Amino acid sequence: MARTALTREEVLSTAAGLVRQHGPEALTMRKLAAELGTAVTSIYWHVGNRESLLDALVERTVAELGAIRPRGASPAERVVSVARALRRQLRAHPHLVAMVHERGLTERMFLPAQRALVREVHAAGLRGARAAGAVRALQFQVVGYVLVERNRERAPVQRPGEEELWDTSAAEGDEALARELAGPVDCDALFTTSVRALVKSLLEPGA
Repeated sequence: MARTALTREEVLSTAAGLVRQHGPEALTMRKLAAELGTAVTSIYWHVGNRESLLDALVERTVAELGAIRPRGASPAERVVSVARALRRQLRAHPHLVAMVHERGLTERMFLPAQRALVREVHAAGLRGARAAGAVRALQFQVVGYVLVERNRERAPVQRPGEEELWDTSAAEGDEALARELAGPVDCDALFTTSVRALVKSLLEPGA
């Protein structure tokens, strides 16, 4: 028996879940209707055709990325918090972010995070070209880092791996360095370390 109390938000949430799990190509009106336990005609009534549904998902993703709120007691801490939140959002919604990009709305998607960064670099005393450069450097750092992470995750098993390549001789006698480079990467810690270093250099007076 088809359900009757279907809402537009429920349709979009279920559609977003399908895209997150399987990618945009897996999103068909028939599959979505089956997930919701309703008729395809009911979905059309709430969101229109598939193109309209994809447009609505893009708008929803852009809005979610716009919900980033800075946290911290200083401009530097708040900038780092924006960078970390943006990375989490991009990591959590790769298929949806790709869909936004394919529809030519990438710049709009990043605008809320950029505005949050502008407020913080202004609070730190930066203006003009230096402020703009700081915002772009931070955005590129986050996006580039996420791309490297995803490439590492999707890469085939490496032979030889880092644990085999890094020995004391390769590390110029630095055994501690060799051990670290031979071990797994803590991506969260490395991201925070790199962003903090970048923020410190960008916000330094006279830099």
